[in-house]
Amino acid sequence: MRRLAVFLLTACLGVSAMAADAIDSKRQKEFGDITVHYNTFTSSFLQPDTAQAVGVVRSKNKGLINVTVIKGVTPVAAQVTGTIKDLSGRSEILTFKQITEKGAIYYLAPYNVPQQEVRVFTINVETGGKAHGFQFNQELFPAD
Repeated sequence: MRRLAVFLLTACLGVSAMAADAIDSKRQKEFGDITVHYNTFTSSFLQPDTAQAVGVVRSKNKGLINVTVIKGVTPVAAQVTGTIKDLSGRSEILTFKQITEKGAIYYLAPYNVPQQEVRVFTINVETGGKAHGFQFNQELFPAD
């Protein structure tokens, strides 16, 4: 499970298998003392044992979004929700699963990647009685 934590933290902090959003290359949003790190990648990049441990299906046509909420330097629990929308307006609800391991807290949600296209992600995070939201665009590519 330690490999999982290292992989997800690395993915969250910027190593992505997909093109980075040029507008916000840091892949983080700050809301006062809360920092939300986020990243997307194709689920086939997870090692089979890691995918099984977190209950993720590995597929070249499945993406994952990884969200971590930090207060100061400490990961904190949050309620994370969101949607992913294509440019025609078709929307899919993101269902996040909390992964907790040795002080690390991550939120993962799968989504479909049927073809290369730009999608709009809307992410909402509630922690400490405060709600924060943001959007970002991501060009998605099915893995080879």
